[in-house]
Amino acid sequence: MSDLAQQPGFEFLAASWLPQVLMVIAAILAINIGAYYLLRHIEKVAARTSAIWDDALIRASRKPLTLILWVTGAAFVLQIVHQQRGMPIPDFVGLARDTLIIAALAWFLWRLIDNAARNILARRAQTGKPVDRTTVDALSKLGRVSVVILAVLIILQTLGFSISGVLAFGGIGGIAVGFAAKDMLANFFGGLTIYLDRPFTVGEWIRSPDKQIEGTVEYIGWRHTRVRAFNKNPIYVPNALFTTIVVENPTRMTHRRIKETIGIRYTDLDKMAAIVADVKAMLQAHPEIDTDATLIVNFNQFGVSSLDFFIYTFTRTVQWVHYHEVKQDVLLKVAAIIQSHGAEIAFPTRTLYIESDAAEPQPIL
Repeated sequence: MSDLAQQPGFEFLAASWLPQVLMVIAAILAINIGAYYLLRHIEKVAARTSAIWDDALIRASRKPLTLILWVTGAAFVLQIVHQQRGMPIPDFVGLARDTLIIAALAWFLWRLIDNAARNILARRAQTGKPVDRTTVDALSKLGRVSVVILAVLIILQTLGFSISGVLAFGGIGGIAVGFAAKDMLANFFGGLTIYLDRPFTVGEWIRSPDKQIEGTVEYIGWRHTRVRAFNKNPIYVPNALFTTIVVENPTRMTHRRIKETIGIRYTDLDKMAAIVADVKAMLQAHPEIDTDATLIVNFNQFGVSSLDFFIYTFTRTVQWVHYHEVKQDVLLKVAAIIQSHGAEIAFPTRTLYIESDAAEPQPIL
C-alpha cells in the first residue's frame, strides 16, 4: 500500500483521513443494508394487519431514508476531509445537505400520501365497501401539492431567501397570472367545487339539459372532467362549465318511473271503470312496483279516437335493463286485463257519414 501511495495520482492513499472516510462509508453501507432488511421484515408483518397507514408508511420511507443516509454520510466525509487538511468547510456543503434532506422528507410525505390513497382504494375494493374515489383523489392531490409548496418555501428559507419577500412577490405575480390565466383558474376552482360539493363522482351517469353532455364520468381532474358518452366517444368538459349549467345525476335516482297513456275503443266505455280498477290492483300487487311511492291509474280524457287512461307509478329497481323488463311485464299484464274484459286497445280510426235522399244517413266504418 505504501509503494502504491508513492505512485503519481495515488498520494491520497497515504492520507490520514482515508481510514476514517472508509469507516464512515462502511457504516453508512451497513446501516442501509440493515434498514433494508428491517423494513422488509416490518412490511411483511404489517401486510397481515388490516391497517392502511402502516403499509404506506413503510413503503414510503425506503428510498427517502436511503437518500438521507447517503447525504448525511457524504456531508460527514467532506467534513472529515476538510478538518484533516485544516481547511474551512464551504458553506454550500451545509446548504446542499439541508436542501437534500428537506427534499427527501418532502419525497417521503409525497409517497406516504400517494401510497395511503392507493391502499384505501384497494382495501375498499377487496372488502366490497363503497368508496368515493373522487374525494380520495382530491385529498391526495391537495396533500401532495401542499407538501411541494411547503418544501419549496422551507428550502428557500434555508438558502437565505426571505419568505415574506417571496410571498409578496408571489402575490403580485399571482394577480398578473390571474388575469392572464383566468380560464385556467376558473377550471381549477370549478374542479375544487366538484370535489367539495360532489354533485357526481367517477363512475356515475350524468347529463345536462343545458348542453349536449350525457354519459359516464371517467375522470375528474383540476382542469377538465372526462365523460364517456353512450356511443363510447369521450367528452372533455372544462370544470368551469359545471358552475354555470344544470347537471342531472340519474345514478342517484331512488326509483324509475313508468308513465304511460293507454286508449281503448269508444264502444268499450262501459268497461273503463272495471279495467282501471283491475290495472290498479295489479300494480299494487306487483312485487317490482313500489306502492309507497305515487301510484295513479285513472280515466284521463276523451281522445280523438280512443278513451284514454294513464298509468303513473314507480319501480323499485333503478337498473336500466331490469327496469325495461319490469315495464314490459306491466304493459303485457295491462293488455291482458283489457282483453279479459272483452275490450280492445284502440288505434286511430275515422267514421264517415254519407247523407242520402232516400234514406237516413248510414255510417260507414
